[in-house]
Amino acid sequence: MATDAPPPEGGTEKSPAQPTTEAFLAEQGSAEFGELRRSYRSFAFPLTVAFVLWYLLYVLLSNYAGGFMGTKVFSNINVAFVFGLAQFVTTFLIAWFYSRHANAKLDPKAEAIKDRMEADA
Repeated sequence: MATDAPPPEGGTEKSPAQPTTEAFLAEQGSAEFGELRRSYRSFAFPLTVAFVLWYLLYVLLSNYAGGFMGTKVFSNINVAFVFGLAQFVTTFLIAWFYSRHANAKLDPKAEAIKDRMEADA
């Protein structure tokens, strides 16, 4: 679909240079890329395991500890309801922590790698 919009000031629109497959493979073996992957994995994997275990605890308690989960905390609110809400809170907290971690640790490293690869292409 063609557009009638004029090109941006300065002439034609220029997209960033695309690195070759060999450049991607070389970058994958670099120490900087390895550090980026370690930073990601050291954050994401433990939190994923912890959240899955937390979720399984909730499911197992719901199935096998009905008396405990049915314990009233106050009014008509029981332990199961509190655990269920805590699942949502945990999900949002993990997303928030990951966003902060990515902005502080992952994005600058990834941007440096991207800029270097585009400059070399």
